[in-house]
Amino acid sequence: MPKITFIGAGSTVFTRNLLGDILGFPELQSATISLFDIDGERLRDSERVAHALAAGLGAHPTIEATTDRARALDGADYAICMIQVGGYRPATVVDFEIPKKYGLRQTIGDTLGIGGIMRGLRTIPVLLDMCREMEQRCPDVTFLQYVNPMAINCWAINRASRIKTVGLCHSVQHTAAELAYDLGIPVEEIDYHCAGINHVAFFTRFEHRGEDLYPRLRQLAAEGQVPASNRVRYELLRRVGYFVTESSEHFSEYVPWFIKRDRPDLIERFNIPLDEYPRRCERQIAEWEGMRPVLTSGDPQALARYEHGRREARLAALAAEDPRAAAALRQRWEREHQEGKAHSGEYGSLIIHAMETGQPRVIYGNVANHGLIDNLPQGCCVEVPCLVDRNGVQPTRVGALPPQLAALMQTNINVQALTVEAALTGKREHIYHAAMLDPHTAAELDLDQIWALVDDLIAAHGDWLPVYE
Repeated sequence: MPKITFIGAGSTVFTRNLLGDILGFPELQSATISLFDIDGERLRDSERVAHALAAGLGAHPTIEATTDRARALDGADYAICMIQVGGYRPATVVDFEIPKKYGLRQTIGDTLGIGGIMRGLRTIPVLLDMCREMEQRCPDVTFLQYVNPMAINCWAINRASRIKTVGLCHSVQHTAAELAYDLGIPVEEIDYHCAGINHVAFFTRFEHRGEDLYPRLRQLAAEGQVPASNRVRYELLRRVGYFVTESSEHFSEYVPWFIKRDRPDLIERFNIPLDEYPRRCERQIAEWEGMRPVLTSGDPQALARYEHGRREARLAALAAEDPRAAAALRQRWEREHQEGKAHSGEYGSLIIHAMETGQPRVIYGNVANHGLIDNLPQGCCVEVPCLVDRNGVQPTRVGALPPQLAALMQTNINVQALTVEAALTGKREHIYHAAMLDPHTAAELDLDQIWALVDDLIAAHGDWLPVYE
């Protein structure tokens, strides 16, 4: 049986979801599960939840919990990483509040933009330290990397480590489900192909029983019949001809067109939720206080009641902002309940199961571009379909993307490349360069402001960053 290590297992809810996926497969129910976190209290919560979850599923894994990363990684076959270096406080708060003083507003700040750059700079050293430990203790491990900024992190790992790594996100499959709902078609009947970079990949094919669905999507956009929460992405569909993965709130800060401090009409027109991530974090922190005693109690009925109430509250809040999105989410949950689906939709467990059993699957993974997408830079991190079986994660060749899509991606790749260069060389000048070339930052600030902003952020992050010369 494989040894599966959770790095950052104190993220109790995500750990529970992934572990439920893994132990839901009979072939993995006797696996060794090693839970690691630097926060002993959160780790104990996750350990209790893991034992209760295993008992509820009738599984008999070996579960160990440790604050010793070396012990957790020793002999691991799979390592699942889900850390947040610096946490919400202080690091993420700094990433939002200091740029705001310069008039630079963000929505999520974890992938690109000045927030994504800083998150990458404080995360890459930690990930590379893990990889060096893996090279000593589990050199054949498959590293399942869930941490943002996904492309920046994976690119750095691929350049600096020989550990087999795949970055995992849920944007492709979630977007497919959203579009299926918009069209009134069950998502399981949709056939699609998607490729690009993480959060800026596009559906190059989207079909139902051989019918191209793009004309119907374009008609929705032309008629304004789109969810209020998705106006940015449908606008991009009108402009470039293809639909992008990841949410409108994310995408709005990857380009220079939607968030402008002197154009509040754009913010309203495209329904852009500024400072969305800090609000989300505050809400999740408050929810955890209510969830923790129920989740760690081991009482499945109490947990079911709590989760039902939490879902209804989430639906009510979403319905107040976007009734169509709330209806789509309710429909998806009801369908999953009727079908008895327990899987979270994350790719991690599917990869492990496919590699252990040989049952082939196709997932979307973030990997190094070695001959996969012709008109994106070699070596950059791309998101493409990957075949998974006993031979591991095998990316498939895409060829050339439509030129307007590749050009749009390149504006993001420039920032990713320079952030990775800064992290691997320790040269401060490349942090300035990354910020200068960021589409949203450059659209709002002049060069003097950008350099001053970078200096302020480096100073504010202090020991969370290495020294840059």
